[in-house]
Amino acid sequence: MPVAPSTHVDGSPDRLEGLPAQAARGQAAVRECSYRAASVIVAAMSTTVLVVEDEQPIGALVSTYLRRDGYTVVWARSGEEALAELSRHPVALVVLDIALPGIDGFEVCRRIRARSQLPIIMLTARDEEPDRVAGLEVGADDYVTKPFSPRELVARIKAVLRRAASGAVHGGETLTAGDVALRHDAREVTVDGAAIELTAKEFDLLACLLEHAGIVLSRQRLLEQVWGFDFPGGTRTVDVHIAQLRKKLARPELIRTVRGSGYKALAR
Repeated sequence: MPVAPSTHVDGSPDRLEGLPAQAARGQAAVRECSYRAASVIVAAMSTTVLVVEDEQPIGALVSTYLRRDGYTVVWARSGEEALAELSRHPVALVVLDIALPGIDGFEVCRRIRARSQLPIIMLTARDEEPDRVAGLEVGADDYVTKPFSPRELVARIKAVLRRAASGAVHGGETLTAGDVALRHDAREVTVDGAAIELTAKEFDLLACLLEHAGIVLSRQRLLEQVWGFDFPGGTRTVDVHIAQLRKKLARPELIRTVRGSGYKALAR
């Protein structure tokens, strides 16, 4: 394949005697790019997504886009089938419809949360606030309404997976406030030594607040840092999760509401 003459950054042509070195550097760059691309593909292919959707066109569309991005897809058409598939495959994330034959998506989410902090994205035609809040309260990490963009759904899946893996970045760091302790590596929260069960999103929200203890964080900033993008439920989502945290931690003084500004955790 013909190769165009290379140029320096300033636009001047390479000298003839520099061509062998340029070729070697070019080959090294190509190998590096190929290695990086292969690493991304392998990482995606090692990630299994469980799609729980009873509508054939939607399930097929979502599965096709995920496979194009290199994900392994397991497709379940009912809640019962979804729970069975979870025990058969190393699922990293669940895309879960609410209106399913048999047990509905809310109940499937509850049963998953009873045994795991597996990331869950609700995929549904219900766009009413009570339904969004109900999904969040049973432990959903995100909420996408139909009709939707398959590309946006894939982007959200990637964002949720990145956030789920963010605990590894902090290693064994432990954040404390009073008798509340949060361990990033174990994704564990204790109050006065007793373990507290939190959803993945509640854990991430508490971690964000403790990392910025003593600093007021607006609802919009919390939404962006914890959810990663504009969530369909708006900033009301943050209020719901704060209320759940206060209830579970039983330490109302830990997270203060700053009227007109947002929330802040007590300084350590």
